Amino acid sequence: MRSIFALGLLLSLAGCQSAYYGVAEELGFHKRDILVSRVESSKDAQGEAQETFESALEQLTTLINYDGGDLESIYKETQANYDDAEAAAQKVRERVAAVEHVAEALFDEWEDEIDEYSSASLKAESQRKLQETRRRYAGMIDTMQASTRKMDPVLTALNDNVLYLKHNLNARAVAAINVEFAQIERDIRSLIEDMRRSIASSEAFIRSMQSDP
Repeated sequence: MRSIFALGLLLSLAGCQSAYYGVAEELGFHKRDILVSRVESSKDAQGEAQETFESALEQLTTLINYDGGDLESIYKETQANYDDAEAAAQKVRERVAAVEHVAEALFDEWEDEIDEYSSASLKAESQRKLQETRRRYAGMIDTMQASTRKMDPVLTALNDNVLYLKHNLNARAVAAINVEFAQIERDIRSLIEDMRRSIASSEAFIRSMQSDP
């Protein structure tokens, strides 16, 4: 897995996925291996993002419970948590896109190679495995995309609060943010739950790919 990741890092800098697949094949890493590696990377990124959004919620809770003290310090921490959440979300988006790219390439290649079989039984078995893999992949990528889409409205709400507080560092501003806190909290908790489901789905997909010859 580390060799595939290192290879991907080097060739991603050149921005050429086709070259990446070609070099990977020469080194003995097939698109199936790359897909598993990228799903693993995406799962890890979602795990990191989950922790980041949990921290953002904790910090927002600290903010709305403000009862005197250094409000500017609390604001800076809130800003830092938002920046971390935005960076984590971008990482997830990129990892999911990478999964989709290699999956499309894998399935296209698999379809083309099925036509090359001369044995009817082997051709039928390969077609069956392709359909089953596509089915498992579709379920996994749906949960992955669902949690990814939920990040944007949460980030928008967090950013609104950070911007408002930036120009209104006083208890009245905190009270105004407190009005919307319940909805933001629900949205973040819903996002975290979706991420957990997506991570579990990714783990199940990885196991199925590793156990299916």
